[in-house]
Amino acid sequence: MSLPDVSITEPISLHRTGEPIRLTDLDLQAAQAAQALMISFAQWANRNWRSLRPVESAKKPDALRLGLLGASKIAPFAAILPAKSHPEVIVAAVAARDPERAQAYAKLHGIPIVHLSYQALLDDSAIDVVYVALPISLHYEWAMKALKAGKHVLLEKPSTSNASEARTLFRNPLVADSAETIVHDKASLVILDAVHVRFHPAWQKFLSLIDSSTIAEAISTHHLPKGSLPDDDIRFQYALSGGCLMDFGSYNVQTLRQVFGAEPIECVEANARRMPAGLDKNIDQAFAATWRFPNGGSGSIVSDFAATGGYPLQWLTKGLPAFKLPMCSVRHREKIIQRPDLQDMEEAITKTVIFWNFTFASIWHRIDVVEEHFLRHTADGRIHRKWVDKEYFKQYKYTDSHGDDTWTTYRYQLEQFVNQVRGRRGSGVWIDGEDSIRQMEMIDQAYQKAGMLLRPSSSYKDDQHEGESIVRS
Repeated sequence: MSLPDVSITEPISLHRTGEPIRLTDLDLQAAQAAQALMISFAQWANRNWRSLRPVESAKKPDALRLGLLGASKIAPFAAILPAKSHPEVIVAAVAARDPERAQAYAKLHGIPIVHLSYQALLDDSAIDVVYVALPISLHYEWAMKALKAGKHVLLEKPSTSNASEARTLFRNPLVADSAETIVHDKASLVILDAVHVRFHPAWQKFLSLIDSSTIAEAISTHHLPKGSLPDDDIRFQYALSGGCLMDFGSYNVQTLRQVFGAEPIECVEANARRMPAGLDKNIDQAFAATWRFPNGGSGSIVSDFAATGGYPLQWLTKGLPAFKLPMCSVRHREKIIQRPDLQDMEEAITKTVIFWNFTFASIWHRIDVVEEHFLRHTADGRIHRKWVDKEYFKQYKYTDSHGDDTWTTYRYQLEQFVNQVRGRRGSGVWIDGEDSIRQMEMIDQAYQKAGMLLRPSSSYKDDQHEGESIVRS
């Protein structure tokens, strides 16, 4: 998109009703800002348009053939679209509880094979990888069955219903126990807890701006406007391992574990807003919790499936649906700098790093680095001077040209998943089994602290007859 140059050095005279109007420097700055905004919007729109319409790559002869378990709403974003631009992935088959639905889904998305059952898809020797996007309560069963069938597994988050299931699944002897094992032992099966946000370069940039050892406080939030989900959504059914903490909250838990670079010592507080009267009271509609970490810092989450308020005139607007970007804010402890050029004074800096829209970073994001500076007298602590420095960052591709600025978080995730299956290091970003186990342990810890039931374990036993389960896909 081409816009006229507005770098004007001479004042411009316009006329309205015969009177000249002179554009001041402030007017010119406003015009330049408007131009920059228009260019930025055009670039944003173009990048997102291309993200949703990727150019299909020619497939390599040994491309991995991926099968979808479940005709899910997330699969087009998490697997089908990313696979189009990946030369080593073909979405080859789908299976759903309802064969007619699977047929319609396959036709819509150009998937050549429809299997009549989940097990039939696993029995297909031509399938190399299985993407499990079923209700959470079925993740453990069908991931275990996929591994037994010799398939690599891309497993929707959260990986399982609870930590007990996670320990059994990820410590399965069929599974490579780390990224290094995968690189050096191609015979191992790859299973990935599909926390896509961790694979995007913006998330890695965010982590590079943080000093985990000096974090004083971190908070991660994720909201969905009230009314976005129907009351009968699977996320609101305890038997299907639903709950806000299991969904949006799992992103928030991940962010805390990542920014602190450690597991929490304890959950010091947890509160749930349970579903309204007449609905499943074992389900959290919203969840807030705080953990204490080994460095002495605290990490908090706020997740809400029915967010309201936050507008002016609260007495009138408090019930309106709230629209808020996912956010992770990290505040570091004060850092003292001794400056030889200052007598009897010291400089103190408090650094805060904020990631806006971390869940959907590929659509748009911004990372703010805010440093508050104080010059103060060492004798009595009086403030002599204070100021704030701000920097803003965006990163849609890795600096080593790995990836493309149109790649979504899911496309980056698929890239690294294939790298691991092929025994390539790639970007080096990975989520190993122990990481996934610790994730579920932290979620369980919060539910227990809030006085809520853990999500129920599957009745599936690894040695039982592999019959079909009745599922909702």
